[in-house]
Order: sequence, then C-alpha cells, then structure tokens
Amino acid sequence: MKVQLVDPSAFTPPYDRALAAALARGGAEVELLTSRFLHGDVPPAEGYRVEERFYHRSAARGLDAPARLPFKAAEHVPDMLRLRRDLDRQSAAGAADVVHYQWLTVPPLDVHLLPQRRPRVMTAHYVLAPQATGRQRARARRVFGRMDAVVAHSEHSAARLRDEVGLDPAKVRVVPHGAFDYLTRLPEEKPLPPELEGAEGPVILCFGLLRPYKGTEVLLEAFRQVEGAELWIVGNPRMDLAPLRALAAAAPGRVRFATRFVAEAEVPAIFRRADLVALPYLDAEHSGVLYTALAFGKPLILSAVGGFPEVAATGAARLVAPGDVGDLAAALTELVGDEPARAELAAAAGRAAGSPFSWDEAARLTLDLYRELIEARG
Repeated sequence: MKVQLVDPSAFTPPYDRALAAALARGGAEVELLTSRFLHGDVPPAEGYRVEERFYHRSAARGLDAPARLPFKAAEHVPDMLRLRRDLDRQSAAGAADVVHYQWLTVPPLDVHLLPQRRPRVMTAHYVLAPQATGRQRARARRVFGRMDAVVAHSEHSAARLRDEVGLDPAKVRVVPHGAFDYLTRLPEEKPLPPELEGAEGPVILCFGLLRPYKGTEVLLEAFRQVEGAELWIVGNPRMDLAPLRALAAAAPGRVRFATRFVAEAEVPAIFRRADLVALPYLDAEHSGVLYTALAFGKPLILSAVGGFPEVAATGAARLVAPGDVGDLAAALTELVGDEPARAELAAAAGRAAGSPFSWDEAARLTLDLYRELIEARG
C-alpha cells in the first residue's frame, strides 16, 4: 500500500514523522509531503521518504526574514495547484493508494484545490473553538465533508465532528494520538539548563508554549497553597508574563521560569527530572505535552477538557475541573506528599504509552481505515 501524508506548512512534524514511521513499520510505503521546518530539529525519517515541496522561497529566507509570511502566501496557491497536477498525473503504478492530509494551510480554499482521484483522509487535530459560531461550524463541515474519512484523536473530538460539525458518523474514525517516545532515545541529550539546576524536592512541571488558554495563572494560584515542592514554568511565551511573575512572587514554594524556546535536545532532561506534570488547560482537544509526559512515564494532573479524561481513564492522571483553583491545589498537595501515589500514576502512564497510546496501535487503526476506503473505491 502506498500512502502520502500531506502537511504543507509543517505544522506538526513530530506527529507527522512518528505516524509515517509507524505506518512504514506496518508495511506501507510512505511519503511525507511537507515544507522545511524553521523552528528547530525534526525527527529523522525512518523507513519513509520526505519531500519538502512547499514554500521553498519563503523558507529559504529564514524564520525572521522581513515579509516572510506575505512571501509564503504568494507561494501557496501555485504550490497547491502543483500538488494537484503532480498527483493527478501520477501513473497507476506510481500513484498513492491514499492521500492523508494532516493540515491544510487555508482550509476553505485548499479543499477546492485537492486531487480527486484517490481516497482522501484528514486528521482533525483541532475540530472547533469551544463556542463555535454557526459560520465556523459550516466552514468546518465544508472542509471535513470533502474527505472520505476524518480521523479524530479522541471520542470527545469524534462526537464534536458528528454532533457539532454534522459529519456522517460513518466518515469519522477515532485513532488515538501516540506518545512521543522518540524523545526518550534522542542520540544527543542536553543536560538540565542552568536555570533549572539544583532542585531538591518534588518538581511540578508546566511545559509548552505559554498561552492564556493553558491555565498557567490558575496553576500559580493553586501553587500558593502547596508546600514542599518547586514549580517549573518552561516554554516560549505567547502572553504577558508580568501577571505570572507577580503570582509566583506570592507563592511559598520556589517558582522557576525558563521562558524561551526550548530545543528538542533539552526536553528529555527536563521531563526526566519532573516528578509531576500539570496541564491545567481551560480548553483543549489534546496536547503534545500530554503525549510527551506519557512517553516519559510521568504522573499527570489534567483538566477535564477535550480528550484528557480518556487519558485519565487509563489511570495515568488525576482529573480536576478546569479553572478550579481549589480542586487543582488539592490534587497538587495530595500528589506532592504521596510518592507511592505518584508511582502508581507513573506506572499507568508507561502502560498507556505502550498501548493504547502507542504509534504502532495508531498505525494499525489507520491502516485498517485505509484498507476500508480502498476497498470501497473498488
């Protein structure tokens, strides 16, 4: 079976490449069509091919080049039309049996530019905003409705695709997101950065891009009620840090900030040192940080949003109400003071990363879907 995965803007290289490698291990011939990733290293291609065929000129200008995004916009339609032309021209012997879109850069436009001749799958990494308007639901229906099948990462997301977007239930398939286990075996790991060295007690880790919806302020409010632990806030900021630093100054325990871009090689040491990973999100479908923590077998505290309860159902996490400072503080206090309870959650996280949140399981389910679509096309 020949499969093409398409992510024109390279929105999620770790996901794309982990899935591609797992599909290849499952026996598929896989090609990833994407663009050059400008934000750091990407996992090496293992058993599959990569063609960086989109946005050559804007990528060559570099991440910080003036007017990079307008250059990218100018390249977009020609590149998508070239994709359509090339895929439609492929001979029967060379054509992919399935084209699987991970992202579309401009979805309402792009669905009119896609090749038509073979089964099309799209992964709904993000379904809809929490309080989606009728126009947003209609737009999502037009985009996802053009596909032969849509992959959701959780039953929660699948229900939104059926109930809010209005997709035919027969088109929706749940394939859980895999744990990012490649991070546990990087060829070169960097030690802990200097700003995080020397912690003596339990460490609570809050990791990832800092955005308002991630509930970092709620976490800092809750941490004011926790004793005997450190809190690490690690990631590139996409919000004003002044309120966070003010809350940190009022906490009895130490709060350390590493608010910058964190290279992939730094990630393992940070997660290995953490005793507890907190994701107090106010809204989410899923999170790459969650699947990184699973890969490292870390106990979790998760807000009950999106597909998070389905991960907690494996025994890997404590669930708290989103935005509830008291609920979060109680869970943090309990787990900081109970090492056996943390060990129990960690063991469950390790089992979850092995299955059902393994890439080989994701590949198995995805290949089953591909075969059904190919058979349906005759």
